[in-house]
Amino acid sequence: MDMGFDLFAEATAAEEKKNKNKYEPLAQRMRPRNFQEFIGQEESMGKGRYLRRMIEQDQLPSMILFGPPGTGKTTIAMMIAGITNSNFKRLNAVSSGIGDIRKIVEEAADQRKFYQKRTIVFIDEIHRFNKSQQDVLLPYVEDGRLTLIGATTENPFFEVNHALLSRVRLVRLYSLTDGEIRLLIKQALADKERGLGSEELECREDAMEALVRLSGGDGRMALNLLEQAASMTETGGVIDMSLLENIFGQKVQYYDKKGDNHYDTVSAFIKSMRGSDPDAAIHYLARMIAGGEDPNFIARRVAICAAEDVGNADPMALVVAMSAVQAVQFVGMPEGRIPLAEAVTYVASAPKSNAAYLAIDEALGEVRRQDCGSVPAHLRDAHYKGASKLGHGLDYIYPHDFPGHFQPQQYLPDKLKNRVYYHPSDNGKEKEIKNYLKECWPQKER
Repeated sequence: MDMGFDLFAEATAAEEKKNKNKYEPLAQRMRPRNFQEFIGQEESMGKGRYLRRMIEQDQLPSMILFGPPGTGKTTIAMMIAGITNSNFKRLNAVSSGIGDIRKIVEEAADQRKFYQKRTIVFIDEIHRFNKSQQDVLLPYVEDGRLTLIGATTENPFFEVNHALLSRVRLVRLYSLTDGEIRLLIKQALADKERGLGSEELECREDAMEALVRLSGGDGRMALNLLEQAASMTETGGVIDMSLLENIFGQKVQYYDKKGDNHYDTVSAFIKSMRGSDPDAAIHYLARMIAGGEDPNFIARRVAICAAEDVGNADPMALVVAMSAVQAVQFVGMPEGRIPLAEAVTYVASAPKSNAAYLAIDEALGEVRRQDCGSVPAHLRDAHYKGASKLGHGLDYIYPHDFPGHFQPQQYLPDKLKNRVYYHPSDNGKEKEIKNYLKECWPQKER
């Protein structure tokens, strides 16, 4: 009788597992259970790294995991839950309140008193906890009654109380690389227990690359996209570009980050900004975004163009470009497309001058080619004892003591006395610079 009951229980458990796999999303089924299955985050989770050692030794400090979606924050917490001998509790900041925290604290006291167990509390989306809720956590994290693991996609320096931040370790997670996303997809296609292995699907190389690009470094997104494609494919079928375009209702951009198409698009993008065509620049920006180009790569190109091609004709161009660099890193994508578009249109529409760029290259070339002479004695450092005996700084003229805060004196070495490197253009702000320099240095031809 007992044997029959065991067989019935096993059959029921097998059926439940089958149904669970049937209805659970692929991303949930493929969630790593151990370090061998975990992909990415080598900086913090690689073999021998601090966080991994602490998890393996069950000696976790309180921490906040922060990074873009789909980078493994919840997965790391679930792995800890499976490995630790501590009492593990999970809260979601959206649906939990102070009462839930106090209940866990009471339970934690009992766990420590009667079972010598500590309590780990995982709070997903901790940035959604308000100040009062975060303040409630503070004393319990400080005295060790709770080990806190928070997860957030937001910058914790802006969203988490500084008092709480000072008591936790910050662990930054990064978007998965193309290679890591590719490995994730291949694992899901091969895994017969939790993945799509039993369906024996083939994913063509160009479709694989498209899935990688469309996921944007988000592992969950990659598996969701793959699951959508698999649902439209019969057992033994093929996932190709035409299938993806049918599913997503749009043309999947061909944009090989290492091929000619990549370099051609980037080249056209830069030349359009340099050529003062904001419409063309925006078009190529859109191509790169749609193709999954790294937004930081795009932002760097805009900043370089602002300095090299706009220069002092509009010094604000570099300010706008660098603000876009920071904004993209702060807000991420897809919202990052907006500051990128602002910077691209500003740089493309600004008056142009490459005079500063030419000046530094000419000066560098001269410094590398020849002996340019010594720094004039009156410009040398005169702050140390004995400098005056060497004549350093004795005849230096302080410009602010004169009308207009300017007084002519020689700044270049004797060998380059009247050398001119910087030739301001007649465009924008640089025209004013040119006129000012002519007044200051009439003997120099610009």
